[in-house]
Amino acid sequence: MGSGDYGIDPEKIRLYAEEIKQACDRGLELGIVIGGGNIFRGIAGKEKGIDRVQADHMGMLATCINGLALQSALEAVGVDTRLLTGIKMERIAEPYIKRRAIRHLEKGRVVIFSAGTGNPFFTTDTAATLRGAEIGADVVLKGTRVDGIYDKDPEKNDNAVRFDKISYDEVLGMGLRVMDMTAISFCAENKLPIIVFDMDTSGNLLKIVNGSNVGTRVE
Repeated sequence: MGSGDYGIDPEKIRLYAEEIKQACDRGLELGIVIGGGNIFRGIAGKEKGIDRVQADHMGMLATCINGLALQSALEAVGVDTRLLTGIKMERIAEPYIKRRAIRHLEKGRVVIFSAGTGNPFFTTDTAATLRGAEIGADVVLKGTRVDGIYDKDPEKNDNAVRFDKISYDEVLGMGLRVMDMTAISFCAENKLPIIVFDMDTSGNLLKIVNGSNVGTRVE
């Protein structure tokens, strides 16, 4: 949503598309799991009295809207994409099938995974780690607003200390909420490393692809 309070900022999504294109031009096979909090966040809906399952389904639909917007932005800069969804909606996206997703990646297409896992009570963080494990990803890249994992919220604490590397157990033990605990535990069990980095700093994604030490690595 960029600098706005709601919805999709066309300029912000264009910048993301250009960052992703730079990574794709290096030959990277890239799958993207996108959230929907700029439109509707399921847990926030529950706090307003909406049934949790209904609220989570509303949040999944929000991720599909964002997925369509990102797909359009990527195609505008010449990146071939496929939008897959965990909930059937054949008119706008392909249903998620593991082998189909891998085949798209092998053909050089960026695969956008929307609608989370397709199930309520699971976040898009967990969806990202699940899809990553299913397609045999080398790493999960968590793009966020800050430049890594800190011992406390850096947006509220000037003395917050950033980690270059940290273990899954340390993240869980310290209760660091950069991703939800289910996602961290899943990555630990499946030995899937995570890099948390600032997606809003131009060039960061390409630096990671090129092997530079950007953000915080969890392994």
